[in-house]
Amino acid sequence: MTPKLSICIATRNRAPYIGAALEALLPQCGPGVEIVVVDGASTDGTGDVVRALQARYPCIRYVFKEKNGGIDRDFDQSVVEAAGKYCWLMSDDDVLAPHAVRTVLRYLETAPALLIVNSELRDSELRVLIDPDRMRSKQDRVYAVSDFQRLFEEMSGYLSYIGAVVIRRDIWTAAPRDPYYGSFFVHVGVIFRDTLPAPVIAIAEPLVTVRFGNTQWRPREFEIRMVRWTELVANLPAVDEAVRGKTYRATPWTSTKSLFFYRAKGTYGWAQYAHWVRPRVSRIHDRLRGAAIALFPGVLANLVGLVFCSFRYQDSNVHFLDMKVSRFYLPNLLESMRKPAGRREG
Repeated sequence: MTPKLSICIATRNRAPYIGAALEALLPQCGPGVEIVVVDGASTDGTGDVVRALQARYPCIRYVFKEKNGGIDRDFDQSVVEAAGKYCWLMSDDDVLAPHAVRTVLRYLETAPALLIVNSELRDSELRVLIDPDRMRSKQDRVYAVSDFQRLFEEMSGYLSYIGAVVIRRDIWTAAPRDPYYGSFFVHVGVIFRDTLPAPVIAIAEPLVTVRFGNTQWRPREFEIRMVRWTELVANLPAVDEAVRGKTYRATPWTSTKSLFFYRAKGTYGWAQYAHWVRPRVSRIHDRLRGAAIALFPGVLANLVGLVFCSFRYQDSNVHFLDMKVSRFYLPNLLESMRKPAGRREG
């Protein structure tokens, strides 16, 4: 039988997590559902975990790559390898609700171009609920073909989370994906490159549990969020310039608040300034500001961030936890100093 839905996972060195993700998913994979796992050259036993499950569940297809090509290439390959009419691009460490696949299949009967799946946010051990509704929607939203610009304005930020995306496979394969390799958001490039040919449905019910603070690219977060994302958005041909400007700042690396926030999180410093900010600014005061914040004492920046995030505003609880996983958070810094030199993390 040709699958209706392919759940496409790109993974690398996630042995402690991918088993739990698949175990939550596999009981839901009846006829018409397959799982495609593309492994970008894992070295930690991820393959052993997946192969052991594959031996029990024939709905899993496992593709091991000898060379790591990056997250965008691997997700792209997972869709190319898939046989389903729709592809759900799933994170390798998050967990689906027990009825998630059944719910998505029901929505797919309406033949959308894209489903956007809501999620909840928990701690890395999935014990503590941090945010029950990441999409901030009390009811489903439907975007007609003519609502493409509104779709971008309202949903593009949430769609930076790849596990929210269930897309028609023929739309994906018809789009050029190479221009978005290295952006870390190839799926956003595909979705917003051209007007979608059918309506989009955003499902209000959270169907995915996301592990907070478990992303592998946190050390590169400034580059990815501030530069890669900004440059991707600036080069989406189907998005009106006015809508793009209304939704995102064109030069976020000139924002004092943004730079200070990433300094407090421990992901902005002199190396990021020299490589990503200085080449993009010409005005002397922008350079001085970027350099000064890069050199600002990280522990003090983190303390200021903790105080600011203690006030209630949207996502303040998430930002507060961001401060607490920073390398500049004092308990983390003291713990790092207690480790033997050979065991310290870079």
